[in-house]
Amino acid sequence: MNIKEIYIVGAGQMGSGIAQVAIQSGYKVILNDVDVKFVEKAKANIEKRVSRLVEKGKITEEEKEKALNNLSTSVDLTDAKNADLVIEAIVENEDIKGQVFKKLDAICKEDAILASNTSSISITQIAANTKRADKVVGMHFFNPVPVMKLLEITKGLDTSEETLKVAQEVGEKLGKVTVISKDSPGFIVNRLLDPMLNEAIYLLDEGVATVEDIDKGMVNGCNHPMGPLALTDLIGLDVLLAVMEVLYKEYGDPKYRPCPLLRRMVKAGKLGKKTGEGFYKYN
Repeated sequence: MNIKEIYIVGAGQMGSGIAQVAIQSGYKVILNDVDVKFVEKAKANIEKRVSRLVEKGKITEEEKEKALNNLSTSVDLTDAKNADLVIEAIVENEDIKGQVFKKLDAICKEDAILASNTSSISITQIAANTKRADKVVGMHFFNPVPVMKLLEITKGLDTSEETLKVAQEVGEKLGKVTVISKDSPGFIVNRLLDPMLNEAIYLLDEGVATVEDIDKGMVNGCNHPMGPLALTDLIGLDVLLAVMEVLYKEYGDPKYRPCPLLRRMVKAGKLGKKTGEGFYKYN
């Protein structure tokens, strides 16, 4: 299947990042959200980021204009009717994702592929909301999408080899390194990474070390590019909590139990960079 038009549901940090790499790769993209102010904000941010690439000499003014001409916005899911590929990048909630996929299944053309950017939720469960389980696949990008090279592709129970092949081809055209995971909670990266981030929060909650020393320990002792608490702030504490709750529910192993401090901070609205405060404070 030749993918020409991509419809992205969710104009937040992940959705707008996916949109940016897609338009720069030559795809026609429609970026959707529930409110026009969300898509307009995302569009403005994409324009700023692409303009910075021109300033840095990474792309030409002509390439910038060509990319931005590939982008349009929408607040109506029915605008997905002609899309070849739909990528959902909304809140990490199984019920909400399920509702969106049910609607998309009724709207999209018969051969359209429906993908989810979920970092932990079962692709098989998401696909069960459609009548095209063979055309549902996981396409998990990493934040920030224009910088991070990995695309984690997840094969649901009924995902066809053809759908998997198309997802890989799109990923490669977007300049990503692709890996394939079976439909297991947390897939590859988050099953490894998120328990470590959660454990770092336990260290803080138990008074073992300060925020700064926990991060310095992993940066200087393990050569990580940033500490686990700074990384959690970047990802979003609410996102980490959602993933840990899925892992704990699915595996039932105490090692996946979300740290109580993580829960308290999410309840307090301290979600990291996006709210101005998490383990660190931001301007």
